[in-house]
Amino acid sequence: MFASTLALAAFSVTTPAASTAPADFETEALVLSGVAACAPGGARPVDFDEKVVTAHCRLLAALQRRWRHEWLERAQPFLQEVVPRDLPARVVYPFGGGDLLTALVSFPHAVEIDTISLEPAGDARAIDAMAPEELAAALADVRSMAGSLFAVAHSKTSSMALMSRRRLPGELTSALVALAMNDLDPVSMRYFVVQSDGRLRYVSPADIASAREKAQRARLFGNVEIQFRGRAGGPVRTFRHFAANLDDKHLAADPSILRHLEAKGRVAAITKAASYLLWWDGFSRIRGYLLDHMVWMISDSTGIPVAKARPAGFEQIPYGHFEGPFLGGARQHADDFHKLWLDGARPLSFRFGYPDRVGNAHLLVTRRLPK
Repeated sequence: MFASTLALAAFSVTTPAASTAPADFETEALVLSGVAACAPGGARPVDFDEKVVTAHCRLLAALQRRWRHEWLERAQPFLQEVVPRDLPARVVYPFGGGDLLTALVSFPHAVEIDTISLEPAGDARAIDAMAPEELAAALADVRSMAGSLFAVAHSKTSSMALMSRRRLPGELTSALVALAMNDLDPVSMRYFVVQSDGRLRYVSPADIASAREKAQRARLFGNVEIQFRGRAGGPVRTFRHFAANLDDKHLAADPSILRHLEAKGRVAAITKAASYLLWWDGFSRIRGYLLDHMVWMISDSTGIPVAKARPAGFEQIPYGHFEGPFLGGARQHADDFHKLWLDGARPLSFRFGYPDRVGNAHLLVTRRLPK
């Protein structure tokens, strides 16, 4: 086995004090970056077939070129004009699993980005246990996941669920692909659990050694923190993915993630392709958090409904066209949104999340009005 496996094996001979320090998975991050994300600064194990990796990187690069031509070349100038540069440096992306890429493009100056979804980050050590003959199929899954995001402008739950059952962890791999595409390199990777007061406790070698059951191990590798910096240098920035159910029932039983988010103070926000969950009464707690703490949000129509945003002191600026919700069951706030777009929407030349019910691209800015 290669260096990352040897590093993990060393956990068993660390001193008791050292075994409770956070376990850092930078080596695994670099291997996943080099093999799955094709980052130039990544590592490639010698027992993996270089031809398989090279072929994967060639095909992934073709997908990325198409995404840049068909989406980024239109979206980036728009976002540079519309997204204020003086927003809070912390970004919260509920229902945003698998989509660090859009957050990085939308908020290129953010120093901290948090995505939250049901899917766990996944165990980075999977790359250590992979047999060389499994590599081609695993990398094909990575391309399928990336291609789905590039094609439909949002991360499909079905794609992320598929990756969570395959050899490489989907959430983690998609984040590393996003970093590589933006010329960003991981400098550390740690897993964490959120304590009841919202503070993070990082997973230690002792935690890993004591996790005997599958459910325990899954919890340890559910939430990940990757610190990264630009390939040409610059400050260290932070990405975190939280595996959490954001409905009211689960947040009432365990509000720890809300305590963590509240401690950030004012934030910028993003959501899209979120199944209209922020329209539902059963997601009032996460919606209330956003209305209390965000100063500016970019979304598709799955963002904050008009009837909730206006009384909380926000104005909403629509772009594109919206005739009705993409999903047939989402009718509660549809008429308000339809009227908002009819009253005067600005042009939009690219898709951001869901289309509307007839295929129109649309986008919504929700911003706090000055008091």
